[in-house]
Amino acid sequence: MSNDDKVIDFTTERGKRIHDLKEKRLTELRDAFEKAMPLGKGRKKSKGKPKKR
Repeated sequence: MSNDDKVIDFTTERGKRIHDLKEKRLTELRDAFEKAMPLGKGRKKSKGKPKKR
């Protein structure tokens, strides 16, 4: 019976963990910005060509 089944790649696991931490921090920062400065609804785009003056 080999031990290869239980080998853990620490580099991959560390990369996943770091990614999760950064994603969590980014989400928290995004939520804080939305709370401080809520985005307004976008303006409606005019249809067709602009009028000539």
